[in-house]
Amino acid sequence: MNLKLVSLSMVFAASLQAQAQHVMDVNTQKLGAPVSPTMYGLFFEDINYAADGGLYAELVKNRSFEFPNPFTGWDISGKVSLKDDGPFDKNPHYVRLAPSGHNDKHTMIENHGFFGMGVKGGEEYRFSVWARVPDGGTAKLWIDIVDNATMSDDQKLGNASVEVSGKEWKKYTTVIKPKRTFAKAHLRVWGDSKVTTDVEHISLFPVKTYKGRENGLREDLAKALEDVHPGVFRFPGGCIVEGTDLATRYQWKNTVGPVENRPLNENRWHYTFTNRYFPDYFQTYGLGFFEFFQLCEDIKAEPLPVLSVGLACQFQNGADAHAKMDELQPFIDDCLDLIEFANGPVDSKWGKLRADMGHPAPFNMKYIGIGNEQWDDLYFERLKPFVAAVRAKYPNIKIVGTSGPDSEGKMFEKGWVAMKEQKADLVDEHFYRNEEWFLGTAPKDRYPNCGALRYDSYDRKGPKVFAGEYACHGRGKKWNHYETSLYEAAFMTGIERNADIVEMATYAPLFAHVEGWQWRPDMIWYDNLRMFKSVSYYVQQLYAQNKGTNVLTLLMDKKPVAGQEGQDGLFASSVFDKTTNEVIVKVINTSKQPQPVTLNLQGIKGDRTAETITLSWSGSMDDENTLDQPERITPKAGTFQCVAAKNTLVVSDELPAMSFRLYKVKK
Repeated sequence: MNLKLVSLSMVFAASLQAQAQHVMDVNTQKLGAPVSPTMYGLFFEDINYAADGGLYAELVKNRSFEFPNPFTGWDISGKVSLKDDGPFDKNPHYVRLAPSGHNDKHTMIENHGFFGMGVKGGEEYRFSVWARVPDGGTAKLWIDIVDNATMSDDQKLGNASVEVSGKEWKKYTTVIKPKRTFAKAHLRVWGDSKVTTDVEHISLFPVKTYKGRENGLREDLAKALEDVHPGVFRFPGGCIVEGTDLATRYQWKNTVGPVENRPLNENRWHYTFTNRYFPDYFQTYGLGFFEFFQLCEDIKAEPLPVLSVGLACQFQNGADAHAKMDELQPFIDDCLDLIEFANGPVDSKWGKLRADMGHPAPFNMKYIGIGNEQWDDLYFERLKPFVAAVRAKYPNIKIVGTSGPDSEGKMFEKGWVAMKEQKADLVDEHFYRNEEWFLGTAPKDRYPNCGALRYDSYDRKGPKVFAGEYACHGRGKKWNHYETSLYEAAFMTGIERNADIVEMATYAPLFAHVEGWQWRPDMIWYDNLRMFKSVSYYVQQLYAQNKGTNVLTLLMDKKPVAGQEGQDGLFASSVFDKTTNEVIVKVINTSKQPQPVTLNLQGIKGDRTAETITLSWSGSMDDENTLDQPERITPKAGTFQCVAAKNTLVVSDELPAMSFRLYKVKK
């Protein structure tokens, strides 16, 4: 064997390896821009049965018989009649259950729930009803949770009864414990065989809700939100803020006070998509603004409510459908009154209502959005009096305006000019774009600011950015899958690097019922009993839980690592966390080959062990988590040994193809 030739071969191989290595320099000694605590958060809109049938834990559909067809969601049997002089003025309908007059004929109403009712064996469910005996005396109602879909000797999964007495309306409750788990249960309410009984606001909740609240949230879904560690929570939309018309816009004052007297609203999404049509999709407002603020407090996220600016959906309406300039005062009052509801003292009108609902302390709201995806002069001229009124009464509240529905173009640019002129604090940008846009490879003549370099060139003197709705929609593949989630992670390195201009960002939409979806991809999916977190969820969680406190400069050949020429599909960003004394580096490899990477953490002495979290997948790039395989693709924790060299800590690693790896090193 020729040892000289072997030696030369080894040198040549080492040289090739050195050439292929991607060296990134991280300056850990100089802290850059602060990262806003609100940076990565959540956006909620009631689409895809996100509220009723989703996060809101109520199992009964149309519990107050207020749908346009009052018996939507109900089957009736025997002598059942509808009345409209009930105890709640905003929900006046109720049902009268009269004896059939025959021992073997029963008066009964049966509710289907939302795609059925998911109940768990051995768990407790709280049934409640407002009822009376109109002729006086007493009556008994029998309550069954049933499985009428399978062959069984007894359809009853669990049952209970309530004694109703007197002519006055009163609330009655009982607890039912099903004997087995079933995802498609129904609820039956049987009338007394001898006495007429009136019933209203029929409700069934799991006793075990998030934080144990009676008018509570579905525990697993709310906990998934908490586990993100979000910095901000935007609600209630989205397009439902506007409504298809002004009559169906979301009005926050209808969502507070006693839950029994919150009026029904038509959900603008139930008829929007004819290919996914749900004509029984309404909003009960059981999950209202008080519950939203309470959830923000629970999950330690800043609330960001968005209110109507007096414009209905501009996509669906002409100029005559909107509020005129001299008709804006009620809309402006809604904004001012909401701030008082959130922050006002208990002796103010709206602060007192908040206290009466169980929260005397203020919610300390700091932001308010005015208008959603509106554009052009129709929006700009209406926004001015809102800004003036909020600035005059609440100068410390930050105002979020909008640049419209596009991520670039004439109207987008015009929106930014207007927001600067009106001195909005933040501008809400929305972009649902394809893979090329998120990778920055889309045609620059059409998309001049796409990809992870989008915010590098933004004017630092203007308003801050709120990336309020975004998701990578695969070209021809508009559904959740691993590849697009990875590209979202790559794009977010640009958000992180530009934390001096980007103050917050939220993926959209948040929730989807597997039987009731209309829009995808979405962050969290569920049926009546189960849920799974998409890969996009884990990307958002990795950023939110590791956002740090300050940006650190990270460069490759003196350029940001943003998938640029010669960077072989690599994206990277870095932050420092003062609270944990950690340097955090995020590197995404969007190429189809493994990539050798060297991180030079300048200013760190001595050998260290880095903690790593890796999101990777060796299957198809179209793969995703499912209800049956909820943890098919999840981040994996590990460690990596780093080596000291000349006042620099060196991390030499090989990133798997199509992967996201996060490194955490104690300084």
